[in-house]
Amino acid sequence: MRIVICEDAVLLREGLVRLLEDAGHTVVAALPDAHSLMATLATMTADLLILDVRLPPSFTDEGIRAALAVRAANPQMAILVLSQYVEERYATELITANSAGLGYLLKDRVADVNEFLESAESVAGGATVLDPEVVAQLLSRRRRDSRLERLTDRERDVLALMAQGKSNSAIAEALFISEGSVEKHISALFTKLDLETSASDNRRVLAVLTHLGADSGV
Repeated sequence: MRIVICEDAVLLREGLVRLLEDAGHTVVAALPDAHSLMATLATMTADLLILDVRLPPSFTDEGIRAALAVRAANPQMAILVLSQYVEERYATELITANSAGLGYLLKDRVADVNEFLESAESVAGGATVLDPEVVAQLLSRRRRDSRLERLTDRERDVLALMAQGKSNSAIAEALFISEGSVEKHISALFTKLDLETSASDNRRVLAVLTHLGADSGV
């Protein structure tokens, strides 16, 4: 099969090239970042894209966002994400959008060369191959998000304004309701988010962190 690799670590990138070519595959491009990835894929035929989550210049989520862009442009492109990290938000989007021909493996958990090659070939053939740890973290994120699903639309509005640092009076003014109503909504959302009264915990801060965590995928 014909493979494109997008990996910034030169030793790993060259190691993957050697490994895959020794197994009889052809690496048509080995890129250090995602800058020219779309242009490269547009000019050559490839059966599989292998890429990291964190790539230059910011080393945050360039790789997995590139994977989403590739899938949007070519839904049939098989993609194997090979990384040290689980980028929960974009991984969920990538998997739910189209899981055929998709893999997500953690570098530190790839313990067998033949198993890795089998996974790559399976993904290229249209299978879905997910590391169990990736699945566990995505399910954990879904459980965290499910708490927010308990909130009413008004409670969500209040929480969003809390996340902006607004006081109860400012929230009341923004939503055209009384401060008493704001206090009731906040009390209700504390209960629905399972934030019990504690001498050491600030429930307002914890509620905001829950909100931001769901938005950012943290």
